[in-house]
Amino acid sequence: MLDKTTRRLLMVLAASLLLSSCSTSDRDRATRDPYPYWEQGAGAPAAANFMKVDVPAGATEVSGAVQANPQEDVYLLSFVTDAKKAVQIAEGLRSEKPIRTKAVDLPPDQELFGHLGLPEPQTLKGARWAGVCPPCVMDHRRGSVQWIDLYVYDMAGGKARVYLHAF
Repeated sequence: MLDKTTRRLLMVLAASLLLSSCSTSDRDRATRDPYPYWEQGAGAPAAANFMKVDVPAGATEVSGAVQANPQEDVYLLSFVTDAKKAVQIAEGLRSEKPIRTKAVDLPPDQELFGHLGLPEPQTLKGARWAGVCPPCVMDHRRGSVQWIDLYVYDMAGGKARVYLHAF
């Protein structure tokens, strides 16, 4: 049986080992990127590839980003194309309901498209929306995509800005 002094010494040693292991993980945590963060170098090609969306030939103002999150990353893609192509993209997503203007659309919880220098599509008067759950509509082309929000905002000259937000 251990004497009183040896037991105390072992308890102090165990406590100091426990504390030092906790402080090491805190230091490691401080050197990692806090979530969420924007992935460097991940732009429109990465977002389009994840969503399996082809940016139409001749589209302008093409931009995209990937936001890393602990559970699922967020992919953003936006571009300007003609209004007819924008609607075709919406139809190609196979939404259960057609693209439409929402009666009430709440502003987003966080700024996403603002990262690309764009207004959030929910804040644009007259922007049309379609949402799709690729697994729900058996869209096997997009097997790793859980949800896509698509907004189409009509502009002058028969053009439209397309906003795609997926995770």
